[in-house]
Order: sequence, then C-alpha cells, then structure tokens
Amino acid sequence: MSVPRLGVGLQFNPELIGWFPFLDQPLDALEILFDSVMSPLDGPGLLSPKAIDLIGDITGKFPLIGHSNYGGDFGFDDLMRTAAARRHVPLAKKLNVNWVANHCFYSDASWSDVWSSPLQFSRAEAARVATRARALQDLYGVPLAHENAAYYRPCPGSEMPEEEFLALTLQQSGSYLHLDLHNVYANEQNHGANGYSARRFLDTIPLDRVVCIHMAGGRWIDGQYHDLHDTRVPEAVWDLLDDVLSRARPGAVILEYETEALLCDGETLDTERTTDVILADLERGRNAWDRAYGPASRRTTRSEAA
Repeated sequence: MSVPRLGVGLQFNPELIGWFPFLDQPLDALEILFDSVMSPLDGPGLLSPKAIDLIGDITGKFPLIGHSNYGGDFGFDDLMRTAAARRHVPLAKKLNVNWVANHCFYSDASWSDVWSSPLQFSRAEAARVATRARALQDLYGVPLAHENAAYYRPCPGSEMPEEEFLALTLQQSGSYLHLDLHNVYANEQNHGANGYSARRFLDTIPLDRVVCIHMAGGRWIDGQYHDLHDTRVPEAVWDLLDDVLSRARPGAVILEYETEALLCDGETLDTERTTDVILADLERGRNAWDRAYGPASRRTTRSEAA
C-alpha cells in the first residue's frame, strides 16, 4: 500500500472546536478521531448529527487521516462486531482518509478500559493481534498503523520489550506503525529506572514502517508523568523528532492537544494562551519537517507554489 507524504498537521479534537481556528490554518493534514464523530452502535446512522456539519466543513479543505481510539481493534470481541468494523471502516471510506491509526490498547464495547491498558508484550499476543490487524487493514483498504501506547504499568505476562513486540507484530501483519514520540518520552520518564530506553525503542522498531508521528506535551503529577496533551511539546521530544526524520520518511507529523487537562491543579482554560501554544508548536513542526525534507515536500507549500 502507498503512503502519501503530506507534511505537518493537527488532530481535529472536538474539545478545541468552537474557539480554535482550524479552518484558518495552512495545515498539510487533519487527523479525525472517528470515535468523536461516529453515531452510536445502536443507532441507524454513520455520523452523529452534531458532526455532520463539522465534517462537511473540513472534507474539502484538508487531506484527512483517520484515528481509532475506542474501536475494540485489539480486544477480544469478534472483530466484525466491534466499532472498528461497524463504524470506523465505513467512516474511513466515506471520508476518503489516506490511512488509519489505532491505539495499541485493549478495549471493548464499554469504552471504559482503554486508556493505560497496554497489550501484553508476548509472542502469543503478537500473533493474535497481527491476525486481527491484517484482517482490519484489508477491511479499511488503506494502511493501518498501530500507535505505541503511554502506560503506567506493563501488562502481566509480558515477555519482551514494547519495541520488540511492535516489530514482531508488524512483521506478521504487514501493517504499519504510528509513532507517538511523546508516548515514548513519557514511558522513559516513568519506566526508565526499570530499563525502558527511548534510544533503544527507536533503534529497534522498523522505521521504514512508520506512517505518521504524533507530537504532544504532558506534565508530572504526584510523581508520575502523564501524557495529557496540555503543554508545549518538550524539548527532548523535538530532539526525538529530528532523529526520526533523519532516518525515516513518514507521511505526516501530527500535533495533539487537549483542553480538559488544562483544568488540573486549579488552572482555568485560557483559550488565547492555548492557541498560542498550538500555533507555536505547529510552526516548529513545520521547521523540523522542512529541515529534513525541504519545504517543497509539504502539501501546503506545494499548493502555494502552484
């Protein structure tokens, strides 16, 4: 499957809609969270009513990427009964996305146990997950890329490092990798004393299978580092991006931001400050991409030149 090279973009997070000027930005790509726009599984439609107008505004403006958080991709329900097969696959086709990313989490129809529930890094699970991934990629008809997770505790029964598990899964499935560099950074902060290494992670995963890169920020709370997407991207994560871009050819770099997390520790949401953070990181992301590949490689730059 071919992966187009788009450039630098944003995740289309519903929490930012209404005050962040998505449509005014020269984005090379926009990542759609399928879970935020799909209708309930027991409903008759594909899109939720509130998402119809939003989707209509963006489909003709940006190249789109799909992202599945709560699809049940790697849970234990029959694949054809999951949200991934019943809602995300037809959404991907309707929106004509260039590829789809999913989280390497366990999840089911409850939507309540996905975050911080990493897969068991074992050979048996690599084989099981690869079988589901191969079938799901066939359903999508576009590359399916698995996003490495930020987690607080490894899954019991794991027998190999995360990066070896991912490499083995990709080898068996023929699918791709969605590389979240802030998740790598967060895991090193929380598990570095136990041997987790960002450098070893990047040297082990098959960089030629990286379709997309996520960038984000986070913070320390009560002695644990959290992937909250609520601060500027840390300097160390920018360093990781420069390293990966020098060795890989992803289709896009996507920045992620949340707003609810900004309310922790008595803070209040400051949309002007948050907008400044997003725009500054976007510009820095474009600069990193242009240093690695040249500005003519980004979609907006090509469009402006044409």
